Amino acid sequence: MLKTFFYICIFFILANCSDKTTYSGKILNNEELNDINFKNKEKLISTLGNPSYIDPIENKFFYFSEKSQKKSIFKKEIKYSYVFVFKLNENEEIIETKVFNTKDIDTIKFSDDKTSNKIVKRGLLEKIFGGVGTQQELPTTP
Repeated sequence: MLKTFFYICIFFILANCSDKTTYSGKILNNEELNDINFKNKEKLISTLGNPSYIDPIENKFFYFSEKSQKKSIFKKEIKYSYVFVFKLNENEEIIETKVFNTKDIDTIKFSDDKTSNKIVKRGLLEKIFGGVGTQQELPTTP
């Protein structure tokens, strides 16, 4: 029993000595990080590949890239973490480029815009009680 415990302790000590580098999203080199000013969709996809997410409503392409290094069980360090956003127009030309450093999440400003609900206007009692009230009759077919 003592010998097994000793081997387990040695295993954990050796496992903590090794560094492990983990990539999430797109693996980008320094050349790709320095030159992100693309002109059109074709050049963007040929250089960075398919995006991590495509917003079909606003026609935006999102690329996520993160590199982290784990030195021990309890110590994980994020080297870099970026979100690249490219907005395209109808002609598939890039009209706006944004880069967010998600490692420094405190510096990112969140939008206060809210989607309005113009379909259903409800009063205070309807918001509180929800579906309480008279039931509508559903038509039945013979």
